[in-house]
Amino acid sequence: MSTENYQIEWQNYCKQELAELKPILFKLGYTLDADQPHLKGERFLQQAITTASGKKLILYGLTNNGTKVVIKATTDPNGKKEMEHEHACRLFLTEIDFAATFLHTPEERVFIVQKDFLISIQNFIEQPKTFLQRPVSEQFQFALNAFKAQEGTHATTYKHHKKIGSVYEIRTELVYRTHVSQFAKELEAGLPTRTDLHTLFATAQDILTQHKDIIEQYSNFLTHTDFVPHNFRIDASNTMYLLDHSSLVFGNKYECWARFLNFMTLYNSELESALTLYVHNNRSQGEVKSLWLMRIYRLCEITLYYYNATKRSEGNLLLLNTARIDFWSTILTCMLEETPVPATVITNYERLRDSLRSEDEKERQKNLH
Repeated sequence: MSTENYQIEWQNYCKQELAELKPILFKLGYTLDADQPHLKGERFLQQAITTASGKKLILYGLTNNGTKVVIKATTDPNGKKEMEHEHACRLFLTEIDFAATFLHTPEERVFIVQKDFLISIQNFIEQPKTFLQRPVSEQFQFALNAFKAQEGTHATTYKHHKKIGSVYEIRTELVYRTHVSQFAKELEAGLPTRTDLHTLFATAQDILTQHKDIIEQYSNFLTHTDFVPHNFRIDASNTMYLLDHSSLVFGNKYECWARFLNFMTLYNSELESALTLYVHNNRSQGEVKSLWLMRIYRLCEITLYYYNATKRSEGNLLLLNTARIDFWSTILTCMLEETPVPATVITNYERLRDSLRSEDEKERQKNLH
């Protein structure tokens, strides 16, 4: 199916869902904004690899008295599972005796089934500026505090494991290694001529296997698998709110660090360097190694993510997702070799990315980070 057909399928899905959802929301006392940025651009391509996900609408709306809210709604069975999981995670964090306190949760006003819809409505968190608009020193402190908050939630006893396992995925070193093995097989099957990628992934598998004890040593911690700026907001009182609870798992404590630092390699290399240096200067050699291993793991994952995106792409979008494969595999090469990423790699990619992005996607990206 062509990219255009995938886009049309997504647009038709949104149109049909919204037509049925609007009167339900109206009866509940909510109206939708005219502009819905989370339905635009490349949203139709997004599909998680290692966490549960399904189709759902993420919408902005208002209460009758003008309070801004975020509305998540779906009729899709997998989307419902994801939303139910996220709801259970939110509730569980308030109950367990070792829950983090730095990362706050927006108030959930509604969690209800109406007709065939599962609907969650939360307060919208206003923020005076985006995360990346803040001084690097502020970004550093907010990120570090959030990482420490997650690290403070540690499953240390059988009792904790039993509680956690009923709600959260638990990732052991075997899970991480199995994921990379699966990533490698998918790439080999889908891109048989890209021997450069096959070699990279084989090297990554070998390194994770060699250091599997280190991965396990720093596991059993609460960690967010998609800890990047569009999944949290900081209000005017400098309170940080976590927006996505469905990506919380118990695994290696540096998985959230890895996702964040890999993201900042592209969006803020100064912050990436500062946080990396912090770990080198303030943590043990085992923890330094653990962060390195998790960054390798997450770079393998994002490379596969964009390979999967090429399956539903053509034209400029195909060129863009192919460029993303090349970019992230280059970052993976540097990580495996423990060498700095040349600045030209980033600037050349940014220039190419911006020339290939659609206008809708550029609009969706505004104020996202």
